[in-house]
Amino acid sequence: MEVALILKIAGIGFLLAIIDKVLKGAGKGDWAQVVDLVGIIVVILMILSLISQLFTSVKTIFQL
Repeated sequence: MEVALILKIAGIGFLLAIIDKVLKGAGKGDWAQVVDLVGIIVVILMILSLISQLFTSVKTIFQL
């Protein structure tokens, strides 16, 4: 795995944790949940190509 991608995901997680705490502290729990879901979707989109490469490698190895 690329170290840069891991650092990007960690940075997004750190930012989301801070935004979540601020929004919940301000009484905006609904918005905090929306921000968390958007963050999860962004991370999934970032790793989608890696998951595709993994399945391609597995197909090649097992000749499926």
